Amino acid sequence: MRDTTTIENMRDAVMAAINDLANEHPEVVMLDADLSSCIGSTSFCSIHPKNFFNCGIAEANMIGVAAGLSSMGLVPYAHTFGCFASRRAYDQFFLSVGYTGQVVHVIGSDPGITAQLNGGTHMPFEDIALIRQIPGVIIIDPSDAQSLYELMRQAYDLNKSSYTRAARKGASHRYPVGTKIELGKGIELAQGEDVAIIATGEVMVNAAEKAVEALAKKGIKATLVDLHTIRPLDYDLITKVAKRCKRVLVCENGRYAGGVGEAVAGFLVKTDPVPMDFVSVGEQFGEVGKLDYLAKVFGFTAENIEKKAEELTKR
Repeated sequence: MRDTTTIENMRDAVMAAINDLANEHPEVVMLDADLSSCIGSTSFCSIHPKNFFNCGIAEANMIGVAAGLSSMGLVPYAHTFGCFASRRAYDQFFLSVGYTGQVVHVIGSDPGITAQLNGGTHMPFEDIALIRQIPGVIIIDPSDAQSLYELMRQAYDLNKSSYTRAARKGASHRYPVGTKIELGKGIELAQGEDVAIIATGEVMVNAAEKAVEALAKKGIKATLVDLHTIRPLDYDLITKVAKRCKRVLVCENGRYAGGVGEAVAGFLVKTDPVPMDFVSVGEQFGEVGKLDYLAKVFGFTAENIEKKAEELTKR
């Protein structure tokens, strides 16, 4: 188990996981879409040059190549920006990987507003919704470097295809090495009985932690769940916090339609219906800007989470 506390960028946690897996399993190969400097896959190429393939700016072809390599018994990791990993290469991911039962691990970097200055064309709010339509694909949206590293390694062990969302720049360090982090099992970061906040991904969990602190000063005790795995969802934990708090707020760095909030609501409406609200993207496209600006534009702030949670307690 690697300690990621010295890692400064999430992309380095991605490559730490892939490089360590390749050192342990010679069947691991990596494909990139001419973005080696963006994700740091040059480190893999330098150690395993025969197992690295730069497919160029041809993302759909890259996923097709990855599927072919998987059919030969190799375990491919394919990286590109999240917008291209989901939207541009979707048919190949759906058919060449999903339908044929191949095992390919796709990393979609800079999801949601973390695309920042690359702008609206590169800002995938719909990647979760799209990948959720491919049966059986594991979907990971970690909140820090340690969970990113460990969940990627656990996905390898399940021998199923996966899609991992990961910002490239900057890194949160929430979980010390040795913390129990289990794929498919959310983590309760705070326990309260007034409202349950379920957050996924680094942007939203960071903001939700600040919101929980602000709510506590108002006498509102909130539960906070880091829902780092979107498939499989932790239905047991979702049920537990919904029953305890009677109100649920779901926060995601993505679009509501087909996203995490809709998935949680679709489950609870059949089992334990409770008042709910959502912090997510509606009928909007992305835009150019830095992270703080974009968080305000789309409501991904601690203040907005606090406001929505407080309003829920009055329902």
